[in-house]
Amino acid sequence: MVSKQARRVKIHKKIRSKITGTSEMPRMSVFRSNKQIYVQLIDDINGSTIASASSKEIKDSSSKSDVSVMVGKAIAEKASSKGIANVVFDRGGFLYHGRVKALADAAREAGLKF
Repeated sequence: MVSKQARRVKIHKKIRSKITGTSEMPRMSVFRSNKQIYVQLIDDINGSTIASASSKEIKDSSSKSDVSVMVGKAIAEKASSKGIANVVFDRGGFLYHGRVKALADAAREAGLKF
């Protein structure tokens, strides 16, 4: 029997074999733990992180989904300040559901296209 984490890593490797980020269209990578959610804009060609946001930056005791929405808006603002409008979404092997979906929808509403 395969653990949940091993299953997620296997799915993430399959996703990463198909998508890459550039400086014009970076990869928006999401990682979700039990308590926090993190998102990065990554340029895979240069191997650098362009911008990042996490729930640790937000001092709010709302629900995890509400915090994910705030993180999505924060990453969209940071991307627009760097002149980035389009990204490639990398859900990191997580289901596109719940907090991951809330973050993605908030980033879309704030102006990111993917």
